[in-house]
Amino acid sequence: MEALNLITFTQNASRLGMRIQESFSEHTRDLSITRGAGSLFDVPDDKVKNLGRQLDSSSDREKLDAMKRLIALISKGRNVSNYFPQVVKNVASQNLEIRKLVYIYLLRYAEHEPDLALLSINTFQKDLTDPSPLIRAMALRVLSGIKVPMIGSIVVLAIKKCAADISPYVRKAAALAIPKCFQLDPNHQPALIEIISTLLRDRSPLSIGSAIIAFETVCPTRLDLLHKQYRRLCRILVDVDEWGQVDLLNLLLRYARTMLLKPIMLSIREGSDEELDRDLNLLLSSGDPLFKSKNPSVVLAVVRVVYYTGPPSYLPKITAPLLRILNVSHAVERVVLGYLIAISKAYPHLFSPHYLRLIARTDDAQQVKRDKIRLLLNICTLENYQAILREFVEYAEDVDDQVVADSIGAIGQCASLIPACTHQCLSALMGMIKSKQDVIVSNAVLVLKSLVQNQLLSGTLAPASSSQSPIIIISQLARRIDDIRHPQAKACVLWLVGQYSPAQGGTVIDGIADWAPDLLRKAAKTFNQEDSIVKLQILNLAAKLFVLCPTDRSLGLLSRYVFSLCKYDMNYDIRDRTRMLAALLAGISPSINGDGPAEDQGGVVLRREQVLKVLFDGKVGISDDGSQTDDNNALIGSLSMITGKDMHGDSILPEWLESGIDPSLRDSEDDVVAAPVPVQAISSSRVVGSSNVTPTVLTPTGTSAPVRDVRESFRDLDKFYADDSDNSEESQSNSGDQNSDDNEEASIVMDSDKSEGGDDNDDDRDENAETDEDEDGDEDEDAEKETDGEHGHQTTG
Repeated sequence: MEALNLITFTQNASRLGMRIQESFSEHTRDLSITRGAGSLFDVPDDKVKNLGRQLDSSSDREKLDAMKRLIALISKGRNVSNYFPQVVKNVASQNLEIRKLVYIYLLRYAEHEPDLALLSINTFQKDLTDPSPLIRAMALRVLSGIKVPMIGSIVVLAIKKCAADISPYVRKAAALAIPKCFQLDPNHQPALIEIISTLLRDRSPLSIGSAIIAFETVCPTRLDLLHKQYRRLCRILVDVDEWGQVDLLNLLLRYARTMLLKPIMLSIREGSDEELDRDLNLLLSSGDPLFKSKNPSVVLAVVRVVYYTGPPSYLPKITAPLLRILNVSHAVERVVLGYLIAISKAYPHLFSPHYLRLIARTDDAQQVKRDKIRLLLNICTLENYQAILREFVEYAEDVDDQVVADSIGAIGQCASLIPACTHQCLSALMGMIKSKQDVIVSNAVLVLKSLVQNQLLSGTLAPASSSQSPIIIISQLARRIDDIRHPQAKACVLWLVGQYSPAQGGTVIDGIADWAPDLLRKAAKTFNQEDSIVKLQILNLAAKLFVLCPTDRSLGLLSRYVFSLCKYDMNYDIRDRTRMLAALLAGISPSINGDGPAEDQGGVVLRREQVLKVLFDGKVGISDDGSQTDDNNALIGSLSMITGKDMHGDSILPEWLESGIDPSLRDSEDDVVAAPVPVQAISSSRVVGSSNVTPTVLTPTGTSAPVRDVRESFRDLDKFYADDSDNSEESQSNSGDQNSDDNEEASIVMDSDKSEGGDDNDDDRDENAETDEDEDGDEDEDAEKETDGEHGHQTTG
């Protein structure tokens, strides 16, 4: 029996599979995907010649096949504009699939054949009333794609008609057609602004994003159009499509910075507090759910809104979303790093605990590694500097020279930012100057020069016997001058030796370190092979050493030899510097610039002490060679932030106004309906002693005013108060056996007070009702019926 059931089940399954295959083949026959999926794209020449005959055929199947082949040829980049007249004939085809493909073809070639496209304008206008929303939307797309200025008025009327369509898809198409019409003829701007105002009031989130694009294109400065719609746009932000959310957030950011009150920090003795505008708080709270969006652009847009409009207490919310989307893709990572660098520069505490997630990887691109080095440098603190410093030392072994330079420069910056790590930084840099790679040695020298000069000027010197002593470091650099090939690094070493060699007295020449004259000797031997920047520092070193000890014969001969080489150098800067220094040293040695005695040129002759002051104290500023500079103050979200250059077209964020506009301008009907219901006056009429009575809660249809106020929206509650008093008396009579005599007397007194107050209010309401009876009679009657029905239902309950 079980075997028989299994055989039957197998046969049924086989027949079902065959039926599914037949149905699939039948439905996909026109798409040509069952056999030879690429047949539409591999169109032979003989079939291309038959396309015109197929378009003129009376068979819809032939026309559909021809249109599919034309669209396939367009997708391959083939020019099929010669079929435009025959395709236009099928614009009014009864086959929906053919019309869709015809519209796609016309969108591609309407701009190239505007005269022939004008012949089908009547058909497009007729299609605007087609029952299918897809046809109406595509007809508007083609009509707005015909770039002929003479039909601008027709396009405006079509857009206005579609903007009031019942389908949100058609209204979205109308919004997308507005920029095309505006570019076609800017004179239609007033009419287009009215249509945009209508689309901004649309209740469907589907068309809001397109309406925002139209607004930014046609009238980006007309922020007054958003007053009534601001709060509603904030509320529907989560329902808009992803790219519409980006555009809407950017627009709301501009509106908030222009129209709302800037967050105010209130200083208090115990701490600080923030005063936030109600509408600004609505924008920030509406954007919170978007932090979880799967689209990185949406997350970055929300981060931009919070960063530029939110108070400091809101900033920690952006940390987790930015780190979440950091590894989505390489392109997203490149943009997110720009955000992180800009934000961490102002608020490093937001990302310093998460430095492990920001470490560079081996497969990262060059610019990504450089950005991560800048980011790690921004978030370097006392708690994490050791780990970050180890990363910088590791990056110094990278194969890219720019990454090596940035990492070594970051080590020097760490020593400047955190003095506690100066010893570790100097140890790392001193180890790097022993490297066999020129790029590492040169960059390490540049950074060491800045650190050594900083220590000597600040007075925070290590012990003289220590390897971290500035003089010991300078001596080691001087002895390794042959290993330094980078011109700027070699010039730095020569300057350090000339500037600080007098700080350590020598045994050979009094007042000069022993390794200083030997460095001058080595530099003079290779003078002709050096760059101009190195030659200038060799000349300065010779002048400084000669002034320190003008009586030493060997040092004098060496200095004159250097001056002779510089006097006839090809670089005019070197020749000018030589004449200047020779004139400066004329009072010490008149023959410093040549073999014979110098001619008397007149002027003031300086003494040796004055020359020492000029040469050694003339320039004592700390050079920033080798350190990273971050002068990019571009706005986050702009292209300049990524490229580091001023880019044309970047949006400018408006500055906060001193005081925002009147918040009542943003009041709308939605706010009135959503207003809280005042129940204080209603609850006061309830009997306190009875726990079985269901409380009555009224929802006013007009303004939210207290019940006892004499206002227009409460003229229809007279009967409610009368019935309410009767219900209160019945409740008290039913519960008389359970309550004491004192409670009964208190209830009677409350009822008497209510009746007196109710009579007074009834007189006032009667007078107001007689005054406005002619104007609002119908509305009062409907409202009274509605209230009576509602009260009757409550009483029955």
